Amino acid sequence: MNNDSVTKEVKEPSSLKLILTLGIAGLISGIAIISIYELTLPTITAYKAKVLREAVFKVLPGVTRIQKMRYADGALQKNASEENNSDTLYAGYDHNDTLIGYAIPGAGPGFQDTIGILYGYKPALQMIVGMEVLESRETPGLGDKIFKDADFQENFKALTPNPNIVLVKKGSKTSPHEVDSISGATISAKAVVRILNKSHKKWLHRLSE
Repeated sequence: MNNDSVTKEVKEPSSLKLILTLGIAGLISGIAIISIYELTLPTITAYKAKVLREAVFKVLPGVTRIQKMRYADGALQKNASEENNSDTLYAGYDHNDTLIGYAIPGAGPGFQDTIGILYGYKPALQMIVGMEVLESRETPGLGDKIFKDADFQENFKALTPNPNIVLVKKGSKTSPHEVDSISGATISAKAVVRILNKSHKKWLHRLSE
């Protein structure tokens, strides 16, 4: 008896069977991903809202109440929607319900990816009084200093945005519209300044109205 008579022929699966198997596997994976996303979305949304609320109080010292606003039809209006867009900002009031200022979002490209910030602005003083980085994927140990470096953060406690904010070499700041850079993270620091200038230019006339 030769080998051919005892060896069973092994047939390869047909192309149709392979396609069906891959299709079913892809469908199951897709359903699993969507299900996980739907389950975690409320938690993620609630966490982002909490972080944003805490940031508003940080960038506007003395605030006891905040009101979400939007710019529409040439004026600021109260905004009860949960959605945020580029025309959304937050008004901050003290315990006497007197307006202290506005917490204004801004975003733009950094070294690695988009940088999202929130800064506090007091129209009466024409001054930025705080800045928080809400979103950043900048290089750990370098670019992430835009939110970890205390000296860099100090630049935004009393910053005059008029006519423009200017980034200068670290230790050479002499004017209230200048920001000391960060050693080894100049690109990320420039990105923050660029975002502030762009956002302030957009909102200045709106807040004046």
